[in-house]
Amino acid sequence: MMADKSVRVCDCSRKEGNPLEELTLEQLRRRTSMKWRAYPADVLPLWVAEMDVNLAPEVAEAIHRAVDAGDTGYPHGKGYAQAISEFATRRWQWDGLSVGRTRVVPDVMLGVVEMLRLVTDPGDTVIVNSPVYAPFYAFVSHDGRNVAEAPLGTDGRIDFNTLQDAFARARKSAGPSGKVGYLLCNPHNPTGAVHTAEELQTTAELARRYDIRVVSDEIHAPLIMPGARFTPYLSVPGAENGLALTSASKAWNLAGLKAALAIAGPESAAELRRMPEEVGHGASHLGLIAHTAAFSSAGDWLDALLRGLDENRTLLGQLVEEHLPGVRLLRPQGTYLAWLDCRELGFDEEHSAGIKVVSDLSGPARWFVNHARVALSSGHVFGTGGAGHVRLNFATSQAILTEALSRMRSALNAGG
Repeated sequence: MMADKSVRVCDCSRKEGNPLEELTLEQLRRRTSMKWRAYPADVLPLWVAEMDVNLAPEVAEAIHRAVDAGDTGYPHGKGYAQAISEFATRRWQWDGLSVGRTRVVPDVMLGVVEMLRLVTDPGDTVIVNSPVYAPFYAFVSHDGRNVAEAPLGTDGRIDFNTLQDAFARARKSAGPSGKVGYLLCNPHNPTGAVHTAEELQTTAELARRYDIRVVSDEIHAPLIMPGARFTPYLSVPGAENGLALTSASKAWNLAGLKAALAIAGPESAAELRRMPEEVGHGASHLGLIAHTAAFSSAGDWLDALLRGLDENRTLLGQLVEEHLPGVRLLRPQGTYLAWLDCRELGFDEEHSAGIKVVSDLSGPARWFVNHARVALSSGHVFGTGGAGHVRLNFATSQAILTEALSRMRSALNAGG
């Protein structure tokens, strides 16, 4: 192991107006959330999807106003849905998000489970594009559905020949209910692919042809880098019977304030109305206030964040090229997550069978935390195609990002 694991991160790269450059490492170490407490203090955490930012001022002010007024009761009304609808019109030029076809849910993954319950039965198949966000496997499987994979192409995007084959197999082997679901990740986690309108329309056409219902997880939708454009799945022709979910939790760092929105296409409105009323009771009133403020008032903060993330994406590419020869970075178009192919480094994969959780470590992720004191997400938890990879969260300061890659290089040069 490296002889010196002490943290020496300067703040020399701090930039005015960049939310990612406002907090020092010392300040971040005071946080009590999972990212900063799951590992010892000498580890730099670039794993779970939390950003190293302060709250957007508009969001913080909305929360403070509610607390000062004692407004901490049960959630009510359609303000959250209206804020997202208006955001979708401004940002994505989509005016098809009808507030009347929405329901509040506690968070995106619990919403995924509830929406899949509307269109599939226990024992039915739900298709995912691996490698994909690890909780897709756990939440779907724990609710009695069977996960089938349609692996992405080597470019980290949907392979439509593979997807069609998966659809055909699932349709042929469908159980007595005859129902099959497809859980789409849009944008895709962990590869950062932002599906184009053409790709989504092809997806919708295939789903129609094979009578497969699509649920689209769009939690990273506001986090789109220059050169890409987000398209809501429900906005493309053929997707009228689809379902989608979104939230401010990733783009404004609100994972601890629970609230998400389930959205139905025009042909799915009746199904969404069948969702039990009590599902919405799990959302936090403060969460709804915070998320509503984010979508309605914190657009300038989001723009500043996106500029910082784009700068970090460029820096990460330079650092990987300089420090990690043999590692291939799949340049993300969206999210703040980078997918690194470390298979040429030759680390053995050792992990147990069964459903994986985000904190499981194997292969290069285990090696880097042990020898470089840098925590990354282990690729194997993302399903087929993930072994030998790591996912890196670059929503941090440039000083921390640079130090982390320097540690990884030093550990490799020392051979552990």
